Amino acid sequence: MLEEEMEAMNTWLSFPSQKSFNQDFAIRQFCPARIEQEQEECQEETYTLNEAELWLPSDSISAGIQAYEEELFVDSFFNTEYYTNEHLNNLQEPFEQSRDDHENFTMTIDYDYIPMMVEGDELVISNIYEDAGLIAEDTPDAVEEVCHGVDQGLHLVHLLLACAEAVGCRDIQHAHTMLSQIWTSVSPWGDSLQRVSYCFAIGLKSRLALLNYVNANGTLTTGLGDQSLITKEERLEAFYLLYQTTPYINFGFMAANDAICQATEGKDFLHIVDLGMEHTLQWPYLLRTLASRLGGPPKLIRITGISDLCVKENQMQGTIVEAESLGISVEFCRIDEAVTPSLLTKEKLNLKEGETLIVNSIMQLHKYVKESRGSLKIILQAIKKLEPTLLTVVEQDANLNGPFFLGRFLESLHYYSAIFDSLESSLPRNSIERMKIEKLYFAEEIRNIVAYEGADRIQRYDRADQWRRQLSRAGFQSVGLKFTNQTSSTVSLNESDGYTLATEKNCLLLGWKGRSIMLASAWQTHRASSS
Repeated sequence: MLEEEMEAMNTWLSFPSQKSFNQDFAIRQFCPARIEQEQEECQEETYTLNEAELWLPSDSISAGIQAYEEELFVDSFFNTEYYTNEHLNNLQEPFEQSRDDHENFTMTIDYDYIPMMVEGDELVISNIYEDAGLIAEDTPDAVEEVCHGVDQGLHLVHLLLACAEAVGCRDIQHAHTMLSQIWTSVSPWGDSLQRVSYCFAIGLKSRLALLNYVNANGTLTTGLGDQSLITKEERLEAFYLLYQTTPYINFGFMAANDAICQATEGKDFLHIVDLGMEHTLQWPYLLRTLASRLGGPPKLIRITGISDLCVKENQMQGTIVEAESLGISVEFCRIDEAVTPSLLTKEKLNLKEGETLIVNSIMQLHKYVKESRGSLKIILQAIKKLEPTLLTVVEQDANLNGPFFLGRFLESLHYYSAIFDSLESSLPRNSIERMKIEKLYFAEEIRNIVAYEGADRIQRYDRADQWRRQLSRAGFQSVGLKFTNQTSSTVSLNESDGYTLATEKNCLLLGWKGRSIMLASAWQTHRASSS
């Protein structure tokens, strides 16, 4: 019966197989198998490229792209044989909101990113409002407008690929020429393609600026590491908005919490070590679930949060009060440091005899993946020595840790275009919440992936298969996860029907129109699983 219900749920959450036109179609469809194969082969072995070599000019063939692949990418972006008039008409997003809607909308603009052109002896800043279609005297025929959009999108994709290839080859002059043309086609408040392209243009601009400071031996001048354009508080605000408006974050919380509840059944004393804890959003659902379990709730839950971004005291106090109302005692211990192997010891974490230990990692372990992967291995070995009952791992499901810039650029464009397309389906283009999510959260991730190398490149996402390899080599084995009603309802509550759920080799996957975005998994040490 349960299997039938889950099958029905998954069927309801699935999407039609017929391809429909959207701004992101080609990037999701483009899958350069040879690039992925080369990157996976590189990831199987220890990378031999040092940071200096990563900044040196790359040959376009060795970087994993050829001219015919670019044509395949662009052609697939607007494959019109799938598009019917109905599909095209569905694309039209009315901009007939009252002028008051736009007058009440404000956004801080970084004028360094606004495209500028020289006409005669004057410097002219192009009118982005006109480019975004916010100022128009009349509305053209719907199909004609879409066809025009197809031409513009096709041109934009060509420019992005040409600019990325020029950047990868250190052809700075040509890259600047391409980038100046890109600025005239992108907009932070246009359609999903224009918006995601705007973020990638920022990343390309940052990388070009850094190339001016690469020394003759390929190293970057000291002191020019990743300097964030936003504050940690702004990023955390955007994280909260992402949590409230999409299922991406909550999916990870629910999957991890379900695994924790299963692993701690019948246990009275729990100790959760949360890597990178910056908030308490995950815990209310876990507490309510544990409070309602057969045999009664745990007597004590200790939560040790490790993060260099402090959790606010009122958040922790609110969680404690809610736990008390449920008959559970909760204690918080905050360690205001970055996660390091030397910190992950039984003594420094104050582990106690008789506690059931859970190590919880929500979008954190990718930060310790380096070219050699040695850093991640050391972290995993330190976690294993703690002898946890369970390790929960939630990560972005994308192959963004390849050593070659151009292959990484294409895969990240593929990945983030799917995310921006999902935002397009649920939030209006003039939504301030959407603006903050894109500018303060995803734009910074994209800039880090595109612009930086070596230790400064922190956003090093991997696919589920790669995480399985790394965790298995470190002595962990996967615990089979299943979709519960709560996890599935997290997705089904969203208005858009483009979100998809899937299982793959004990991992849970949340995707957008078939493109996996997030993965959730749980792991035990071989010792724990055999006991």
